[in-house]
Amino acid sequence: MAAKTDLGEFLRARRSRIAPQEVGLPATTGRRRTPGLRREEVAMLAGVSIEYYTRLEQGKQGNPSPAVLEAIAGVLRLSEDERGHLFELADAPAARPAASRPSRQLRAEVRRLLDIVAPHPAYVLSRANDLLAANAAGMRLLPGIEEWPAASRNTARYTFLHPRGKRVYGNWDEVAAATVAHLRAVAGTYPNAPDVVALVGELAVKSREFAALWDRYDVRRRTNGRKCFRHPEVGSMTLTYEVLTVARSEGHRLVVYQAEPGTPDHDAMLLLGMAEVSG
Repeated sequence: MAAKTDLGEFLRARRSRIAPQEVGLPATTGRRRTPGLRREEVAMLAGVSIEYYTRLEQGKQGNPSPAVLEAIAGVLRLSEDERGHLFELADAPAARPAASRPSRQLRAEVRRLLDIVAPHPAYVLSRANDLLAANAAGMRLLPGIEEWPAASRNTARYTFLHPRGKRVYGNWDEVAAATVAHLRAVAGTYPNAPDVVALVGELAVKSREFAALWDRYDVRRRTNGRKCFRHPEVGSMTLTYEVLTVARSEGHRLVVYQAEPGTPDHDAMLLLGMAEVSG
């Protein structure tokens, strides 16, 4: 099996970012053929043979034990999200049955939440970042997305492919990297999901920035954060957001934005809900 596996790609990407000195190894003289740790160094530090670790990266070693995975996670200094991703990939995702296409239907209670949190911008996303519903301020937060058919509205697609995507985010590099890292995490949880696979394929073909970030193999679920907007209607504002999991759904998330009351950011945010958006 010479073909690359997702597990192998992940391990190679993570070890390339760890300098020998970071894990207590002496600095070497001369130029190393590859950046970061070598396979034999990871194997030694994790307490496994180089042959075993090599087979793991090549996809030839099935069913690694939790103890081995924990040891490797420690050597590679994986975050909690990255550790979870490692365990998901090691559980032979290719052997899992294909995931079904999730329903785009939302319960009435979830739709009402969008009105309850108004005037704060809010929307509901699918596991693949499809925009399933939004309140008025939430739709206006992404200027131009309403021009797309409802089935094409997707926040990852907007970030990388919409003409206004790069202009509206003052911290586009940060938003883009977080978007891709989250999709990596989702792909580990739903490795055969047709909506996730299709989105990743589309963005990798149409956006060089996405393809480069995807190859970095960063993994991080989005639970909260901050975005700086250069909005064409209400001006510049920095908003924080919280991501809440929707119960009894297959990966749906409610995203709510906010700002400190009494600040210019809060005033600009309130203006978003004062006019309806067509579409």
